Amino acid sequence: MKIDSIKNGIVIDHISAGKSMEIYNYLKLDSLGCPVAVLQNVKSNKMGRKDIMKIDSDTININFDVLGYIDPDITVNIIKDGKIAEKKHLELPREMVNVLFCSNPRCITSAEPELDHIFRLTDKKTRTYRCAYCESKSKNRQD
Repeated sequence: MKIDSIKNGIVIDHISAGKSMEIYNYLKLDSLGCPVAVLQNVKSNKMGRKDIMKIDSDTININFDVLGYIDPDITVNIIKDGKIAEKKHLELPREMVNVLFCSNPRCITSAEPELDHIFRLTDKKTRTYRCAYCESKSKNRQD
């Protein structure tokens, strides 16, 4: 299988095997008018198996905090003129705004819909986030 290199865009690497479609859907890559390559279950010496995504567009705007939330071990390579111009190693974000939504009906965000939904990381080991207003725990993602 041959996947061409990209001239300008983003390569999302070291995605845990099977998580690439979650990222694809979150970023709404199906609505982009550019080539996107999704490679799943690629052999990796470091991880055993991994997924890789190549997005051939230099105009896409990505929320790196959300990518770090989905999979904190991701590496993002920014490609310019066919070369890696920048490499980002992601981690769990300390705070997320309007990514998670409070399900507590008594939370102020239920009564005041214009308020931002702010969740803060309270336990890195268990990947627990709590609402900044009412301290409700976010629903756990499926890993």
